[in-house]
Amino acid sequence: MTTNRARKPLLLALSAAAVAGAALAGGGAAPASAAGLTWGDCAPAVKPLPGQQCAMLSVPLDYADPDGEQIQLAVSRLASARPEARRGTLMVIPGGPGSSGVQRLAQKGAALAKEMDGAYDLVAFDPRGIGGSAKARCGLDEGDRWMMTLRSWPAADGGIEENVARSKRIAEACARNGGAMLRGLTTANQVRDMDRLRQALGERKLSAWSVSYGTYVAASYAEKYPHRTDRWVLDSSNDPDPKRVARGWLEGMARGAEDRFPDFAAWAAHPDRADQGLRLAERPEDVRAVVLELAARLDREPHASVLPGAPGAPVTAGPPLTGSMLLQALQLALYSDGSFPSFAQLVTEARDPEGEPVLPRELAGAMPDDAAAITVGVICNDVNWPASVPAYERAVAKDRARNPLTAGMPANITPCSFWKGGAAEKPVRITDRGPSDILMIQNLRDPSTPYANGLRMRAALGDRARLVSVDHGGHGVYLGNGNACGDAAVTRYLTEGVRPSGDVLCR
Repeated sequence: MTTNRARKPLLLALSAAAVAGAALAGGGAAPASAAGLTWGDCAPAVKPLPGQQCAMLSVPLDYADPDGEQIQLAVSRLASARPEARRGTLMVIPGGPGSSGVQRLAQKGAALAKEMDGAYDLVAFDPRGIGGSAKARCGLDEGDRWMMTLRSWPAADGGIEENVARSKRIAEACARNGGAMLRGLTTANQVRDMDRLRQALGERKLSAWSVSYGTYVAASYAEKYPHRTDRWVLDSSNDPDPKRVARGWLEGMARGAEDRFPDFAAWAAHPDRADQGLRLAERPEDVRAVVLELAARLDREPHASVLPGAPGAPVTAGPPLTGSMLLQALQLALYSDGSFPSFAQLVTEARDPEGEPVLPRELAGAMPDDAAAITVGVICNDVNWPASVPAYERAVAKDRARNPLTAGMPANITPCSFWKGGAAEKPVRITDRGPSDILMIQNLRDPSTPYANGLRMRAALGDRARLVSVDHGGHGVYLGNGNACGDAAVTRYLTEGVRPSGDVLCR
């Protein structure tokens, strides 16, 4: 998408991941050179871990012209604390599109290093277009850079006229202002950049832990460079169908919300919530009606909201809270059990005419232009999207009736339908050809990469993979939800090379 949950994922996360601090900081200790990379201190904005270092990697803007213009990618590493135990490099591949690998390493590096116990240098990079890497831009107006506008939520009556107009406007602005940098934002180029980093590190093979959209990057790398993969982990995968790619991922969010909502309903109806002022109904089966009835009311009569701020700071008025905003806040909350209380509080305050509902931070402002550019750029450059407006109108109406928790958003039109030039190159097809060295891990109730879609990745990989299914809800599994069985399976594979003999279920 990024809490300890797996950076919001897949499109869909739409995280404002333009973190400017992945580049090297000025000053500090003299950097050490190794295998073509010059390592030094990370900029303070990275909030680096002790021992975390940063560097810059040059890669071609256009791999069809490898000696032409070069761009810089921000790279980071945590070197093994036990060189005698080191067996290679583990690449940390974040979600998105649009999440920072450097930030992901800063957030997860300590826990991952503890699990690996010196077996790897941990390395990550900011994909082109984001963080400390070369930036892309679309020059979008502020109003077109809010999550609620980049995600195509239909009007209260289900109409999509405004979505169509905005999608055309965004596509035109990106074509006008994006240039070669924007057209270079593709999964295929992230795979190529990753292999350039492997070469710069001096590694014959890489191991990897990928999450969410990152699993598609990892699977694509394993398809293109099968004999350069060592121990390969795909955490929270989606359907790799090359005809649909991100369009299928977006549509899957409707199924994911339906799979996951019962977990929230059970939590919100528990008697303990009454003492916290967060009990929404006495029975889990009644919570759904509470949320949907409130969404319908907010679409008729939006409620005043406030923006999140520092403790003790004055309250700042936010945009009116609509039903679509409430359902988007629900989608965010379903990523992690830890977000349930804040969403229940939002519902409680919004039901009170005198309440002051506090918007989630993701809904409280516009994302930077570079973050918006990569959010739409990758998904639109990777594959051609249908352009028929009437077909989207029919799909939205059908989806709203079938999946009211997402109200037609996953089936709606996006800027990709009007993208100038269409797909930048042919999408990759994931196959079962190559070494059997992949371990998949997937929650049964994932709101963003639903289990049914993960099974499609499993089927595509065939005998190359084993799947660890985890009886848990939320997005992101390893080191994310406290399931000891799932964590142990991944740690054992990465450190000992031992996979289950077949697919297994962690209860």
